[in-house]
Amino acid sequence: MPFAIAVGTDLVAIVILAYVLYFRRHRRRDLLLSYVALNIGVVAVTSALGSVEVGVGLGMGLFGILSIIRLRSDQITQQEIAYYFTALALGLLAGLHPEPMWLTPVLSALVILAIAILDSPLIASSTHRHTLTLDRAITDRDALIAHLAEMFAADTVRVEVLDIDLVRDTTLVDVRYKTLPRRRSGAAKDAQPGGRTSADHAAGILDTEVR
Repeated sequence: MPFAIAVGTDLVAIVILAYVLYFRRHRRRDLLLSYVALNIGVVAVTSALGSVEVGVGLGMGLFGILSIIRLRSDQITQQEIAYYFTALALGLLAGLHPEPMWLTPVLSALVILAIAILDSPLIASSTHRHTLTLDRAITDRDALIAHLAEMFAADTVRVEVLDIDLVRDTTLVDVRYKTLPRRRSGAAKDAQPGGRTSADHAAGILDTEVR
């Protein structure tokens, strides 16, 4: 009976995590499949290990192997890695079904609640990060920060210069910034039919990767 409750809790939790929270926010069907498959696989393996005599070292080794899995064929964000680890944790909780029997539902609910809150638009929604290639080489850090602050209508800008190419006249930067609420609405009004704002056209951006 405790195992049935644990598995039932896991199925509900993984549906909430993978579909309700992740897929409806990030819209990646391939990772939806990955999260569910990882979760079900962990439940199956840990359940099998629970039925045989194994040492603690083997269990920790399994957790270590699963925790370092990284997909090299496609790049995923840190938020998506967090969903991977959550799916892994939910599967381990269900497969090990610790006593007392209410512990698995409570811990699973706690993990889901944490992800739901931390990945919510209510948490730091005005804070962003971009990797940009600017169409001019800017060696003055203060001028670079002022340029990026104007480009993004940002209140706070933190920038890491990744590369300055004086031959091609480009600057590669990793920028984190917090937008100004009073200017975000204005930027939306200035948006052009192609979906870009006038600030985007004025700014020299050759390549943008949002992370």
